[in-house]
Amino acid sequence: MSQSRIEVFEQMLVADPANTMVLFGLAKEYEKAGDDRKLIETLERYLASADDEGNAYGMLARAFERTKRIDKAREAYQRGVEVAMAHGHPGMAEEYRQMLEN
Repeated sequence: MSQSRIEVFEQMLVADPANTMVLFGLAKEYEKAGDDRKLIETLERYLASADDEGNAYGMLARAFERTKRIDKAREAYQRGVEVAMAHGHPGMAEEYRQMLEN
């Protein structure tokens, strides 16, 4: 029986817990699987140690929206705007600003 991509990423993390690329990959798999609880948990862990350019904050904000945690979603979008601008991604920052206005 073949392993799921989630299991593969989880095993990679056991071997290298500080690998932010693996954490982000695992988060993407949780997003595809619709597991917002694990997605949020994984993204928060990722963002605590990675120099994200903004994408993960958008993923996190959308997961908070889906779980009706609007204050947390707003915080994530706001942080995403700051990080996206700092990394030279004004289009992403503008997208997050529009989400904050709605």
